[in-house]
Amino acid sequence: MELAHSLLLNEEAYNQLGEVQKAEFIFDWLRYLEKLLLATSKSDVKEKQKALVEQLLSLLNSSPGPPTRKLLAKNLGVLYSIGDTFSVYETIDKCNDLIRSKDDSPSYLPTKLAAVVCLGSLYKKLGRILVNTFTDTVGNILKAMKSAESQGRYEIMLSLQNILNGLGAAATPCHRDVYKAAKSCLTDRSMAVRCAAAKCLLELQKEAIFMWSTDLDSVATLCFKSFEGSNYDVRISVSKLLGTVLARAIISKHPGAVSRQSIRRVSLEEVLELLGTGFLRGSSGFLRASGDMLKGTSSVSRDVRVGVTQAYVVFVSTLGGTWLEKNFATFLSHILSLVSQSHPKATQTQTDAVCGRRCVSFILRATIGGLLGEKAQIAAAKDICQAIWKLKKVVDAVMNDGNMEIRLGSTDVTASQHMLVCALQELGNLIYCLGTTAAPLLQDSSAGILDSVISVILHPSISVRLATAWCLHCIAVALPSYLTPLLDRCLERLTVLKSSPEAVTGFSFAVAALLGAVKHCPLGIPHGKGKIIMTLAEDLLCSAVQNSRLSAQRTQAGWLLIAALMTLGPAVVSHHLARLLLLWKCVFPVSPKDLETEKSRGDSFTWQVTLEGRAGALCAVKSFVSHCGDLLTEEVIQRLLPPLPCAVDLLTQLSSVLKTYGSTLKMPSVVYRQRLYELLILLPPETYEENFCAILKELAADLTASDIQVAASAFLLPPLCHQDDLVILSPLLQETDHRFIEEQLLLGNGIACGSLEYDPYSIYEKDVEGDSVPKPLSPVLSVISSAVKLFGVVCAHVGEAQRLSVLEQLLDSIKHTKGARQQVVQLHVVSSLSSFLKYLAGSKGNLGSEEMRKPALALVMGALESPNPLLRCAAAEAWARLAQVVNDGAFTAALAQVSFDKLKSARDVVTRTGYSLALGSLHRYLGGISSSQHLSSCVGILYTLSQDSTSPDVQTWALHSLSLIIDSAGPLYHMHVEPTLSLIIMLLLNVPPTHAEVHQSLGRCLNALITTLGPELQGNSTSISTLRTSCLLGCAVMQDNPDCLVQAQAISCLQQLHMFAPRHVNLSSLVSCLCVNLCSPYLLLRRAVLACLRQLVQREAAEVSEHAVLLAKDNREELTSDANIREVGLEGALLILLDKETDQKLCHDIKETLNHMLTSMAVDKLSFWLKLCKDVLAASADFTTVTCVDTMQEEEGDKGDDASVLTTGNDDKSFPFTNPRWATRVFAAECVCRIINQCENAHSAHFDIALAQEMKKRDSRNDFLVLHLADLIRMAFMAATDHSDQLRLSGLETLLVVIRRFAAIPEPEFPGHVILEQYQANVGAALRPAFTSETPPDVTAKACQVCSAWIASGVVSDLNDLRRVHQLLVSSLTKIQAGKEALSHLYNESASTMEILAVLKAWAEVYIIAVERHKSHRQPLKTIPCSEESVRNGPHSTDGLLDLVHTDLSTLSRLWLAALQDFALLTLPSEFASQLPVEGGAFYTAETSENAKLHYYNSWALILHATALWLTSTGFVVADPDEEAAHLSRPVTPTSMCQGSSSGATVKSPEDVCTDRFHLILGISVEFLCSLRSDATMESITACLHALQALLDVPWPRSKIGSDQDLGIELLNVLHRVILTRESPSIQLASLEVVRQIICAAQEHVKEKRRSAEVDDGAAEKETLPEFGEGKDTGGLVPGKSLVFATLELCVCILVRQLPELNPKLTGSPGVKATKPQVLSEDGSRLVSAALVILSELPAVCSPEGSISILPTILYLTIGVLRETAVKLPGGQLPSTVAASLQALKGILSSPMARAEKSHSAWTDLLRSALTTILDCWDPVDGTHQELDEISLLTAITVFILSTSPEVTTIPCLQKRCIEKFKATLEIKDPVVQIKTYQLLLSIFQYPNPAVSYPYIYSLVSSIVEKLQEIDKRKPEDTAELQIFQEGIKVLQALVAIAEEQHRSQLVACLLPILISFLLDDNDLGSATSVMKNLHDFALQNLMQIGPQYSSVFKNVMASSPALKARLEAAIKGNQESVKIKIPTSKHTKNPGKNTSIQLKTNFL
Repeated sequence: MELAHSLLLNEEAYNQLGEVQKAEFIFDWLRYLEKLLLATSKSDVKEKQKALVEQLLSLLNSSPGPPTRKLLAKNLGVLYSIGDTFSVYETIDKCNDLIRSKDDSPSYLPTKLAAVVCLGSLYKKLGRILVNTFTDTVGNILKAMKSAESQGRYEIMLSLQNILNGLGAAATPCHRDVYKAAKSCLTDRSMAVRCAAAKCLLELQKEAIFMWSTDLDSVATLCFKSFEGSNYDVRISVSKLLGTVLARAIISKHPGAVSRQSIRRVSLEEVLELLGTGFLRGSSGFLRASGDMLKGTSSVSRDVRVGVTQAYVVFVSTLGGTWLEKNFATFLSHILSLVSQSHPKATQTQTDAVCGRRCVSFILRATIGGLLGEKAQIAAAKDICQAIWKLKKVVDAVMNDGNMEIRLGSTDVTASQHMLVCALQELGNLIYCLGTTAAPLLQDSSAGILDSVISVILHPSISVRLATAWCLHCIAVALPSYLTPLLDRCLERLTVLKSSPEAVTGFSFAVAALLGAVKHCPLGIPHGKGKIIMTLAEDLLCSAVQNSRLSAQRTQAGWLLIAALMTLGPAVVSHHLARLLLLWKCVFPVSPKDLETEKSRGDSFTWQVTLEGRAGALCAVKSFVSHCGDLLTEEVIQRLLPPLPCAVDLLTQLSSVLKTYGSTLKMPSVVYRQRLYELLILLPPETYEENFCAILKELAADLTASDIQVAASAFLLPPLCHQDDLVILSPLLQETDHRFIEEQLLLGNGIACGSLEYDPYSIYEKDVEGDSVPKPLSPVLSVISSAVKLFGVVCAHVGEAQRLSVLEQLLDSIKHTKGARQQVVQLHVVSSLSSFLKYLAGSKGNLGSEEMRKPALALVMGALESPNPLLRCAAAEAWARLAQVVNDGAFTAALAQVSFDKLKSARDVVTRTGYSLALGSLHRYLGGISSSQHLSSCVGILYTLSQDSTSPDVQTWALHSLSLIIDSAGPLYHMHVEPTLSLIIMLLLNVPPTHAEVHQSLGRCLNALITTLGPELQGNSTSISTLRTSCLLGCAVMQDNPDCLVQAQAISCLQQLHMFAPRHVNLSSLVSCLCVNLCSPYLLLRRAVLACLRQLVQREAAEVSEHAVLLAKDNREELTSDANIREVGLEGALLILLDKETDQKLCHDIKETLNHMLTSMAVDKLSFWLKLCKDVLAASADFTTVTCVDTMQEEEGDKGDDASVLTTGNDDKSFPFTNPRWATRVFAAECVCRIINQCENAHSAHFDIALAQEMKKRDSRNDFLVLHLADLIRMAFMAATDHSDQLRLSGLETLLVVIRRFAAIPEPEFPGHVILEQYQANVGAALRPAFTSETPPDVTAKACQVCSAWIASGVVSDLNDLRRVHQLLVSSLTKIQAGKEALSHLYNESASTMEILAVLKAWAEVYIIAVERHKSHRQPLKTIPCSEESVRNGPHSTDGLLDLVHTDLSTLSRLWLAALQDFALLTLPSEFASQLPVEGGAFYTAETSENAKLHYYNSWALILHATALWLTSTGFVVADPDEEAAHLSRPVTPTSMCQGSSSGATVKSPEDVCTDRFHLILGISVEFLCSLRSDATMESITACLHALQALLDVPWPRSKIGSDQDLGIELLNVLHRVILTRESPSIQLASLEVVRQIICAAQEHVKEKRRSAEVDDGAAEKETLPEFGEGKDTGGLVPGKSLVFATLELCVCILVRQLPELNPKLTGSPGVKATKPQVLSEDGSRLVSAALVILSELPAVCSPEGSISILPTILYLTIGVLRETAVKLPGGQLPSTVAASLQALKGILSSPMARAEKSHSAWTDLLRSALTTILDCWDPVDGTHQELDEISLLTAITVFILSTSPEVTTIPCLQKRCIEKFKATLEIKDPVVQIKTYQLLLSIFQYPNPAVSYPYIYSLVSSIVEKLQEIDKRKPEDTAELQIFQEGIKVLQALVAIAEEQHRSQLVACLLPILISFLLDDNDLGSATSVMKNLHDFALQNLMQIGPQYSSVFKNVMASSPALKARLEAAIKGNQESVKIKIPTSKHTKNPGKNTSIQLKTNFL
C-alpha cells in the first residue's frame, strides 16, 4: 500500500495487482492524493497537472465504485481549484459525453454515475468560473435523469445540489427546471432518491425565492406527499426541507426593487395553517379531501402526520428560541387546536386521538424543552396555564347546564379533552425539567398554576383526569416541598366530594400519582399519611356497595390508593399489612361453590363492579409483591395464597359469564385476565402449582383466540429477540430522538400506541423512559404480552407429558387457521415458545425427552420462514435457545445441517434471510464455535449469500450472521480473517450507497474482525500491517458514507482500532470526524462519537483537545454551528451539548468525557477550566440575584457588606452559554470541586499565595489556583444562592471545599491574617438564605456543615465578625430544641432527624475546636464566665469561641446526650427490637427508624467527642456548686438519658447519672470500634478515639476503668483490632494514647489499693500485706484475663510492624543478631516512641512477682528498639526512637519493683543480663559493629549505672567491660563522640555512691588528663576541639570537687598548668585566632574561680613554677585593663563569673 502514496498513480505497481486489490489501491491513492494536493505547492501541482488529470479521467472508465467515484470527483475539483483551470472545459465536456452515451448496460453504469458525480464536484469547487457552461450541463443531466434508474436519480440529485451550491445566485436560469425535476424525485419509489431530492431542494431554496413565496403551497403539498410511505431518513430530510422553507417564508426580507413580480408576504398564521392542513388532512390536498371527509373514510396516514410533526419542530428550531418566546401564545393555541374537536377526523377513534396527542406533545416538548431557557420556560408555563383555564371555563359552562342530556352528549366536553391532556402533560414535563427553579412560578399567585391544575381534576373525561394527576406528580417530583400539601389537599377533597363520581376517580388518580412521586423525593412524606390513605381506601371500598351510581368508581379508587401506597416500601407498608391481607381475603369467594352461586346471581353491572374490584385487588397485591419484597416472608406468602385458586377458577369461568351477561363485560374481563397474569408472573411458581393445568389451558386459549385481528409483533417480539439482531430490522426499532412519535409507525396502523388511560394503575409506577408519561398499551395487547410471559413460566414447571400436549395443541392451532389470522396466531405461539425457552435457559432447565424437540422445532422452523422479519428474528433467537436447553452436540449439529440444507436449496429471500440468521445465532449460548469444519461451511455459505447483489436484504442478513459467527468463533477464525477482510472491502467499495443497511452489516463484520485480531494489530509483520491497512481503509470508506448509522459504525471501528493499535490511528482526522458529528441529528451517531471521545480522552486528553481547537481554527465548512469549538474549545462544546442533550446515556458519556479531560488537563489549563465553569454558573446569575434577600435584621454596618457581594460584575460581553439548565450548572459546580481536588495533587504553589505570585512573576504562563480564589468564592456564592435546591447543595459543597482547602493560607501583605478573611461577607451572604424557614432540610443540613467548618477554620478571629455566622447556628439550635415534633410537617420525620443531627453535629465541631484552641493557649482548662475574660484579652481572645459556645452549652449537652442515647438504641441488634421505646427516641419516630439510622451514622462521632469533652470539662461532677447553675441543671433528671421513666419516681443519684453517661459513651465507642465496617470514615474513628482520650483525662472515669479490669482488657482488645485493621498512623497514635491512659488508670488503682491497705493494716503487720497488682503472688499472667498481657500484645504488634527484626521468629534466632540499624519514618518513630512509653509504665501495674515475669519482654523490646535504630546522625543528636528507648529504660530501671524485697534479686539478675546485651551490641559480629552509634550505647550504659541499684553494675566483670567501653570511646577521633563521652563521664563521676563512681574515676582520670595535655601541646584549631577541651576541664573540675582533701592538691596541680598554658600574652592576643582567644578567656575564667576556692594548693603550685605565675599575672593585668576601658559603657559588670566572659568576648572582638 505504501506504493500508493505518491502524487501520480504508480501504474506499474497498479497493473501487477488482482481485481480486488486494484480497487483498494486506487482508493488508497485517491485518499492520499486528497491530503497531498492541499499540502503541495502550486507550482508542483501545475507541473504534473496534465498527467494527473489524464490519470483521473482514465479512472472514470474503469467503472469505479461509489466511494471511489466520490473521492475521484473531489480530487478533480481540488486539483483544478489549486492548479490551472484552462483544461477544465475539456473535462466537463468529457463528462457530459459519458453521460450522453447510449450504452445502457449495467457494466457501463458506474462510469456514467462517476461522470455525474465529477460534474457536481467541479461546479461546487470552481463555481462562477464555469457559469457559461452550466446550462448545458444541467440540461444534459436532467435529460439523463428521465431514463436513469434509482441509483442514477440519486446521484443526479446530489450532483445538482453541488452545482447549485457552487454557482449560488448565478444558477437562477435553471432554478425552475431543477425544481421540476426534484419535485418528481421527492415522491420517488426509492427512499434514498427522496432524501437526495430533499437535499437538492434545500440547496435550491437558498436562492430560488419562488419556493418560499408563490409556490409555497405546492412545496408544502409536495412534502406531505413525500411523507407518504416514507422511512425515517426521508422524514428527517423532508421535514428539514419543509421546516426551513416555511421559516424562510416568515423571516425573509424581500429585495424590493429587484423583484419582478410583487411577492406576497406570508404571515405566521398562514404558515401554521399550511402545516396544520398537512397534519389533519395529509397529502390529499385541500379540495379533493372534502369528498372523502364527508364520507368519513379518510384518516391521515400516520407517516404523514409524523413527518409534519417533525417539520413543525424544524420550523420552530430554525426560527430560534427568541422568536418562539415572542410568538409563543399563537404557536401554543395553534398546536393545541390540532387535537381539538373542530377537526373531528384527527381524533375520530381513540387510536387516532392517542397518536395525535403524541405528536402534539412531541412538538411542545421539542420546542419548549429544547429551545427555551429557564426564564422563558417559566413564561411558557404561565401561557399553558392560561390555555388550561380557558378550556376549563368552556367545560364548566356546559357542565353547569341543567339539562342532563346536553351535558353528556356535548361535543365541547370531548372537544377540549385532548387539548387539555396535551397542555397538562407539557406543563408537567416543563415543571419537571425546571426542578426547584420553578419555585417562583408556583409561588406566583397571579399565575395560579396549582389551582388551575387541580380544578381540572373534575373534568368528565377520564384521560384529562389522568393527565392532571400526572401533572401533579411532575410538580411534586420537581418541587418536593409541594408533595405533602398537594397530597393533603387531594385527600381532603376526596373525603369531602365522596359522592361525585368524577371527584372520586380524579382525586384518587391524583393521590396515586403523588404517592408514586414519593420515591423520587429523598425527603419523603410524613409517615402518618400512609395510615390516612389506608383508612380512606378501606372506607371507599366499604361504601362502594351503598350507592350503585358510585360503586364502580369507589371500588377502583379504593384499590388504586392501596396499590399506590405499596410503592412507599416495606417501612410504611409493614404497618398496614394485616389490613391489606384481610381486604385481599374478602374480595374473592371462599370456595368454588360460592363462585358457582355467585355466577347465577347479579346482572351485568354488578359483575362489572366485581371484576373491577377483583382486578384492583390483584393489582394491589402485585404492587405489594414488587415493591415490598422484604416483607414476603413464608408466613405472608401463606396468607396471600388462599384466594389464588378462586381467582384462577374465576378466570376459567369468564367465558361463560360473558355469554350470560353480554359483551359489556368484555373489557373488564380482559383487564381481570391481564392483572391475574401479571401477579402470577411475579409470584414464585410453586405457590400456585395445583392450578397449572387450568392456567395453561386459559393461556393457550388466549394465545389462539379467534377474535384477535391485529398482529402487533412490534411490541411482543423485541424483548424476545436478541438486542444485537434488532439492528438489522427497520431503523424504527433503534433509538432515535424521535422515538416518542416514531413508535406509532412501528406498531402498524390498526394499533394505538400506549397511553395512560389504558391502565390508570400505571400512574404510580416508575416510568422506564425517565420523565415522560407512562405509556401502557391497551389491555387487549398487554394481556397477550402477559400471557406470553406467564406461558414461559408455567410451561417450564409442568410435567413433560403436559408440556408436549400443549405444544402440539399450539402447533395444530396454527395449521387450522388461514390467512391473516394464521399470522397472528403464529406470532403469539412463537412468542410463547421463545418465552418458554428463554425462561428454561435462565433457570438452567432441560427441554425433556426427544419427542419434545419435534413440535418445538416445527414451530421455530415455521417462524423462520415467516414473511414477518421480526418473527424471523425472534425465531433465530429461539433456535439458539433450543440448542442451549437441549445441550446435546448431535442435536446442535443436526440444527446446523437443517440450516445448510435450507440455504442451499431455497431461492426466496425469506428463507435465505431466516436461516442465515439462525446459522449465525446457533452457537450464541453454547460458548462459541469449536469445530473448524463447521466454521468453514458456515463461512462458505455466508460468503456466497453476502455477494447476492440482487437482494440487499439477503446481503444484510448474511453479513450480520457472519459478524455473529466471527464473534462466536473467537481465535478459531484467524484462518478466515484475510479472505473475509477482502470480501468486506470489496463490498464496501461496490455496494451502492442507497443500500445503507448492507453497509451497516459490513460495519458490524469489520468491527467483529478488529475485535478478533485484538492487540495483534500492533504487530509489524507484513501480513499484520496489510490487515491493519485494510481495516483503516474500510473505516475510511464507511466514514464517507452518507448514512449516519454507517458513520457511527466507522467511528466505533476506529475506536476499537485505537484501543488495540493506538499508534496507527490518525488522531487528528479521527478527532475532526468526531467534532463534525458532535451535534448530528442522529442520536446513535452522537452516542458513537461520545463513546469514542470518552475512550480517547482517557489516554490523550490534551492531544484531543488541541486537535479540536486547531480544526475549528482551520474552519472547515463541515463544522456545525451548534458547538462553538473555536471560542470555548472542545470542553466548552461538550458542556453546551450536555445542556441541550436529553438522552440519559449520552449525558452520562459527556460527563465522563469531561471528567477525564478535567482530571488530566485542569491543572495545566486552570484559567480556561475555571472560566468555563464560571461562565456556566454566571450565565444565569441574573436569575439568582433576587434570591439573596436579607431576611435577618442585622445592624446597618453589615448590610453594606452583603449588598456589595451581590453586585456580581456582569460584563457586557456575550456569554458562550445562553441560559444553561440547572443540571448543567450543578455539573459545573461539581467540576469546580474536582478542579480543587486535582490541584491538591499538583504543585504546592496552588495553595501558597506568596509562592504562586513569585512564580507568576517569573513566568506569566504559570497559573495557580490560589490566584483565582475570588472566582472560586464567587462561583460557590452564585450556586449557593440559586433557586435550584440541587445547585444550592453543590454550591455549599464547593464553599465547604474552598474553606477547608484555603483556610490556613496566610495573607503575605497582612501578617497574622489569612487570605480567606476578606471574603467573610460573601460566605455570610451565601449561608444566610439556607436558614430561612422555607429552605428544605437537606440544604439547611449542608449549610450547618459549612457554618461549622467556617467557624472551626479559624479564618475569622474577631468575635464580632464571627457572630454573624454563629447567629445562624444559634437560630437553628432554637428551632430544633423542641425535638422531633417541632420541625416542618412537609417531609418525612427522618428529614427532621437529619436536620436536627446536622445542627448538633455542627455545634459539636465548633465546640471541639473551641476546646482545642483553649487548651493550646492555656493549659489548665477552666470554664470562666465570659465578661472579664474577653475584657482582659482584647478582641483576639483565644477563649472567645469557647465563650460563644458556652452560653448554649447547657442546652447542647442535653441534646447531645439525647442524640447519643438514640444512636445507642438504633444500633442495637435486631433481636432487641422488642425492648426499644414504642414512640421512638428523642429525635426519631419508631416508624422511620430505618431511614433515621443513616443520619445518626453520619453525625454520631463528632457529637460523641463533644459530649466527652463537655463531661470532661465538668469533671463528671454533677451539679457542682462552682459551676453556673444552668450548666447542669438538666442532666440530673432521668429525661436527660431519655429513659422515658415518666413517673419521675426514680430520681437517680448523681453517681448513677455519671455512671450511665460514662457507659453510654464507652459503649458506643467500643461497639463502633470493635466491628469497624469498611465504610467507616477516618473522621469517625479519630473522633471516637479522641472522645475516649477526653474521657480518660479526668480522675473519675479513670477510677471506673482502673477498678474494672475486664472493661480495661476489652478496651485494649478493641484498640488492638483498630491498630491491626487501620494503617493510618494518626489513628494508631490516638489508639496508643488511649492505651497509655488505661495503663495510668490501672496504676492509679493499684497505688490507691496499696495505700488504703497500708493505712488499714498499719505498719505493724507489713509482712502479711496482700499483693496488689497483676500477677498476685505467683506472677502468672492469664491471656484474656490480664491487662498487662493485652497491653504487651498491642505494643509488640506496633513495634514488630515498624521493626520486623524484633520478632525472633523472623530473624530465626532468639539471640541478638546484628543487622544494620535503620532510620524510621517520622510516623513510625512516633508510634515506636509511644509504645515504649507504655511499656515502661507496665511494671507499676504488676505485683512484684508479676513484674518479674514481664521484665524480660519489656527489656528485650526496649533494648531491641535501641539496637535497631541507633543510627549515627550528624551533630551527635540521638534518633527520636533511641531517645524514647533510653527514657523508657530509665523509667524501668528506676521502678520501685527493682527495690521491692520480693522481686529485688530477680530484677538484679535480669537487669545485669540486659546490660550484658547492650555491651554485646558493641562486639563485632561478622565485622559489622561499626554501624551502631556509640553515643547511644554509651548513654544506655550510663543510664544503667546511674538508675539501678549499685549491685547491678558493680560486679567486676560488668564493671570492667563498661570501663573498657568508655576507654575505647575516648580514643575515637570524632569530636562529637568525645564531647558526649566527657558529658556522660561527668554524670557518672558525680554519682553520690562511691562504690559506683570510684572505679571509673580510678580507671579513666589518667587518660582524660593525658588527652587534655595532648590538646595543650597541639593547641586546638577549631571550635570542636575547643568544646572537647572545655568538657574535659569540666570533668576535672568536678573531680577536684569530689576528691578527698589529701588527693585534691595533686589534682589541682594537674589542672593548673594545663589551664595556664592556654593563656596568651598581650602580643599574642592581638594576632590569635578566635578559637585561641576563646580558650584564653575560658582558662582565665576557670583560674579566677579555682584560685580563691583552693587557695593553698594554688599558692603552692604558683610558687613552684615562676614561669606559670608570670604568665598568669600578665593575663590578669591585660584583662583588668580591658575591663577598665569597658566600664563607662557597661553598667552590668557587678557580678563576675559568666557575664564577664561575655563582656570579654565582645570586647576583644
